[in-house]
Amino acid sequence: MGKDHGPNIKNDEQYEALRDQGMSKSKAARIANTPDAGKKGGRSRPYEEWTKDDLYEQAKKVNIQGRSKMDKKQLIKALRTD
Repeated sequence: MGKDHGPNIKNDEQYEALRDQGMSKSKAARIANTPDAGKKGGRSRPYEEWTKDDLYEQAKKVNIQGRSKMDKKQLIKALRTD
C-alpha cells in the first residue's frame, strides 16, 4: 500500500505512480480522483480517435478549465499537458 495522501486523494497508489511519471501534483490528483480512475485496465484509443464530445467529457472529469471554448485539438493538448 502506498502512502496516504489524505482525504483529498481518492486513489493514493495511482497518484504516486502518476507523480513518479513526472506529472504535476494537480494533474495527478485530478486523474486519481476521477470516479473511474484505475478501473479500465488496458489501454484506451489515442485521443485523436475520440470524438470531441468524448474528449470534452474526459476534460470535465479531470476538471480542465476553459474546456467549453476548446476545439478538438485544444482538448487533446490540454488532456495531455495539463
